[in-house]
Amino acid sequence: MNARSIEQPIGSLGGNTLNWIASLGRFGLFLGQAVAWIFIPPFKGRQLLQRVHFIGVRSLSIIVLTGAFTGMVLALQTFLTLERFGSEALLGPAVALALIREMGPVLSALMVTGRTGSALTAEIGIMRITEQIDAIQVMGLNPMRYLIVPSIVAGFITFPFLTAIFDVVGIFGGYLVGVELLGLSSGTYFGEMQTFVSMDDIWNGFWKSLSFGVIVTWICTYKGFYTGHGTEGVARATTEAVVICAILILVWDYFLGSVLP
Repeated sequence: MNARSIEQPIGSLGGNTLNWIASLGRFGLFLGQAVAWIFIPPFKGRQLLQRVHFIGVRSLSIIVLTGAFTGMVLALQTFLTLERFGSEALLGPAVALALIREMGPVLSALMVTGRTGSALTAEIGIMRITEQIDAIQVMGLNPMRYLIVPSIVAGFITFPFLTAIFDVVGIFGGYLVGVELLGLSSGTYFGEMQTFVSMDDIWNGFWKSLSFGVIVTWICTYKGFYTGHGTEGVARATTEAVVICAILILVWDYFLGSVLP
């Protein structure tokens, strides 16, 4: 084995590492600029309302549908497990805790990423390849203020509400299975839930949903803003945005789960 055969893979690894570090720097700089523009008046309220409707209202149907069936499946499988230990009375808190602390924030974020995040990346990406963003800059306007900031703020606002709706619908979906189908009393289902679910659990899910809202809108707007040329570039940026968001949601969920009470 000669020296060149050793240097080539090492050089390739070093180049990929430097590119990865530079990409992280661009991601961080992009988010820092967006956060800075939030506090620089005037704030674009009309664009914010449009983004709230785009991210939140248009995602309600899939959130309700996913939440209902998640709660139903969770209740069914949990009941079958608890039945082996004679602890069917704990079905309510088991479903509620699983939804509030983990499955609600994570699944709602993943659903919104697939439903709205991909569309957000494609929309901004098309604006980039059709030079609409360049036209905004030529007019003396800042595209960060008009396109990026409203999206990130809207994600920060809508994700906790979507998660709350997911949790409530999921709990009542579990109620339909546990009480109406499997014969557990409604008093036991909700009574034990009040006993075991605390405000710490609710705050845990709340902070996760807030952070997921920022992550999803941040990644999707970045990928759209710096998309490649042509429709192929938009398609690649959309795919990368969804994949990166899904990975970061799961990684960040584990980190917060190990830090928060």
